[in-house]
Amino acid sequence: MELQWPLILFTTLVAWAAGVFGAQGVLALRGAAKKSQQMLCVLSCVLLAASGIAVFFHLQHWERIFNGFGHLTSGITQELIAIVVFVIVAVAYFALARKSDDGGTVPKWMAVLAVAMGVVLAAVCAHSYMMAARPVWDCVLEVLSIVGAACILGPATCAIVMAVKGDVLDAVGLPALAGSVIGAVTSVAYAAFIQMSGSAFTQVGYYFDPTVPTKEMVDAAATAGGQAPLLWVGAVIVGAAVPLVCCVLARKKGDAAGWKLFGGVAVAAALVGAVCLRVAFYNMGMSVFMFY
Repeated sequence: MELQWPLILFTTLVAWAAGVFGAQGVLALRGAAKKSQQMLCVLSCVLLAASGIAVFFHLQHWERIFNGFGHLTSGITQELIAIVVFVIVAVAYFALARKSDDGGTVPKWMAVLAVAMGVVLAAVCAHSYMMAARPVWDCVLEVLSIVGAACILGPATCAIVMAVKGDVLDAVGLPALAGSVIGAVTSVAYAAFIQMSGSAFTQVGYYFDPTVPTKEMVDAAATAGGQAPLLWVGAVIVGAAVPLVCCVLARKKGDAAGWKLFGGVAVAAALVGAVCLRVAFYNMGMSVFMFY
């Protein structure tokens, strides 16, 4: 399947936006990042808006986009609902933070709602790609890989903003470390699944060239093997291991300079890893639609 760069950027930016909003909710529950809460809220909405701009480049006739919102079971409909609810919650979060005496305190229920919306947005947008006719896509690990990317990108971004704004950084170390571990585990799991997915097509069956009945239309095993550099160098080493190491080093150093440096590297590496994983995802997006 050819690469869909607008959708690769869309899913990556959505994960980033969801991660930032969810992470700031975690920090709010710990009474932290009060100087940064408003900026983080704005940043998550800006990232979400950027994802919306990216996805429009996927459409040849963007004016017909509303034709796709015809049924609640449609993936694009579910994405739209999740995005609209996310924006409403983010606006309410910002208003409550701004209204507070210190400009950064929100009620516990709102902080919990922010965490929940971060997870829901990432999961819903990832779930819309699951379909039985594409064996590599039809796996819960695909959903978890997007949630995992949010877990890496969100806390590390929050740490950078907190360092810039002069917030106390003690509370962000554990969320950043935990998020990088979750992101690493989900990335490795889905990378391994993609790498081994060539066998899925022989189990399901694949259609053959009608003019050459003994030749399959795609060599699934060879295509899966060709993803190794993207998966193990890009997604795992750069996208999972590097952010994990950076978060460990930043937490150990503990100061603003450390989080600016190592947090920035973690975010950059996580973005590269997320893109590499989605490129492999599209490369392996071969369909067995004739069997469904």
